[in-house]
Formats: sequence, C-alpha cells, structure tokens
Amino acid sequence: MKHVCKIYTPLLHTRRLNVSALVTPPLVFTGLLLSLWTYKCLMLVLFQNKIIYMPSVPPFSRSEKIQDYEAQCRPVRWEETRIRAADGVEVALAVGSLAGSKPVTSEIQKHVAIVYFQGNGGSLPPRLPALSSILKALQRDAPSSTSFTIVGLSYRGFWTSRGRPSERGIGRDAAAAIHFALTDLPASDIQPTSLILWGQSIGAGVATAAAAAIAPARNDATTGDLNSEQHTRSPVSGLLLETPFVSVRAMLTTIYPQKWLPYRYLGPFLRNHWDSRAALKKIASSPCSIPKVLILQAANDELVPNTQSLDLEGVCQDLQMEIQRKVVSNALHTEVATKAEGRRAIVNFLGSFG
Repeated sequence: MKHVCKIYTPLLHTRRLNVSALVTPPLVFTGLLLSLWTYKCLMLVLFQNKIIYMPSVPPFSRSEKIQDYEAQCRPVRWEETRIRAADGVEVALAVGSLAGSKPVTSEIQKHVAIVYFQGNGGSLPPRLPALSSILKALQRDAPSSTSFTIVGLSYRGFWTSRGRPSERGIGRDAAAAIHFALTDLPASDIQPTSLILWGQSIGAGVATAAAAAIAPARNDATTGDLNSEQHTRSPVSGLLLETPFVSVRAMLTTIYPQKWLPYRYLGPFLRNHWDSRAALKKIASSPCSIPKVLILQAANDELVPNTQSLDLEGVCQDLQMEIQRKVVSNALHTEVATKAEGRRAIVNFLGSFG
C-alpha cells in the first residue's frame, strides 16, 4: 500500500497544477482589464474639470499679452478689462472696437454688442487677429449710424482670470460679461442695442446656457404686462454657434459608440453638462422674442462629428426657431473664422443686426 501511494499522489498533484495554470491567466487578464476600465472611468469622473478645461494648452498660454498681437489687429483696438462674477471671482475681458472710425456721437443710432465665448483651450490674445478681421469687415459694410463692439470673455482660470474653471463658475462669468456688455460699454445706452452671443466649441454651450439663463420663464411673465417691451423683447438677438456639440454627454456617446465600453455610461457622474438642447428648449419656451441662430460646421472637424451640428439644427427646427446651418469647406475645428467662407458667413449674420 505504501508503494502504491507513492506512485499516485504525485499524479494527482500534477493534475491540480495543470488546471490552475489554465485558469489563472484568463482570470488575471480579465481582472487587469476591468481594473484599467474602472481606473480610467474614475479618473474621468474625478478630474473631469482638468480634462475638459485646458487653459495652459498650448504652454505659456496664460502669459500671452494683447500687445503681442497689436500689429495684426490694427486698426481694431483691444483693451483688457477686469470685472467680477457674482461669487466675487475676478475675470478678464478683451474689449475690441474699431479705433476712431465711428466715434460715439449723436449720429450713432445702433450699437451691436457681441459677446464672444472661446473654446476650452488657450487664451484670448491669439484669437484677437481673427476677431479683428470680423470687426473690420462689419464696420466697413455697416451704415455710418451703426457701431460694433466685441467683448471676449476669458473664463475663470484662463489667461489672466482668477479662480478655477467649472460649469457653474463659467456660467457666472458669462452672466457678468453680458451685464458688462449691456450696461458698461460705450454707446450701450443708444437704442436699439442688439446683443449677440458667439460661442466656439464648448463656448457654444456657454452661449446657449447664458441666453437661457437670462430668458424669463413663461410663468414669470404672467405676473406682468405681456405687451410690455420688457416681456416681449429678448435681451439676446442672435446666437452664433461655431463648431458646437449638443452636450458633453452626447459627445461621450458619439466618441464611444460601442455599448460594451463603459465611458458612454458616465453621464450620471458628470459635473459639466453644457447641454445646448436643454438650453435651446428653455429659450424657445420664453415669452420673449426668440433669437436667430447660425450654426457653423467645420467640414473637416477632427474633434466634433458633423452629427452634432445636424442634431442641433433639428432641435432648432422642432422648436420653430429661425435657424441657418453653414458648412465651411476645408476647415478644421478651430479654423472656421479664419477661412474666407466662414468669415463671410459670420459677417453676414452679425451684420444683419446692424
């Protein structure tokens, strides 16, 4: 019996080792894959503000100066202005107008204020030459009784602005910039004054959210005289949405269409939504006049799929908003305003309010 035991015991032990060797690698691989997915999802949720907002990309963006682009912008003059948001955070504005061409006198009858919301990276100064080209074309084609001013907002945490970027904070910054454009600009008291909100990429979400925030709700208007101009005229005359997307959640679904990937299911954990669909619905439900909308889509957009602009156009059509959509040929995500075709579309849209 002892001799038999010595023969069979090693065989049983060997079989156990073989089964373990077959099962362990798949289990380890599956565990590593699940750990990687969980880790990436956790990082996306915890650090979403740093992933979405990139004020220091490219490097040294926050040290850019308006003076470095002065020669490219002439004769448009840009000035940095400091304002405070509702929570006390100090943010910077770049205010531009055509110097000396149309002084503020009694002959000026219209003053069109354009509040510009940039994308999620970089700072305002490198964008000023393109904005200056728009201003020069506008002022050249406009009647002498109309003046234009662009107010570029530097979100908190961007350029020389204080604080850290977040959706709630940037919403407060946008409200402060709009208040400045309506109350503190030269000639802003000249009637009629038109206010246009122009947003690029994530700035399009900022623009729609800001317009929705200042649009009075229908039930608010029922307490007053519906025939009064206060309740029938919207503070915002137009929305210019350059390379927009529907929402951050929609972008997750578009970028990761595979249902087996976990990223598309992170919607409930988002702190930044920038939901233009919801904002446009609120704007359309307001008793005020509904602003005109122009959507500019980059034909070769490497970041935002063209379905996003098409979806937003469909939302506007369903809400019976006055909507135009223009596809700019050969343009990448940030090139719409620098292409002649895109620049012409922007000038035509903004000029229609003068």
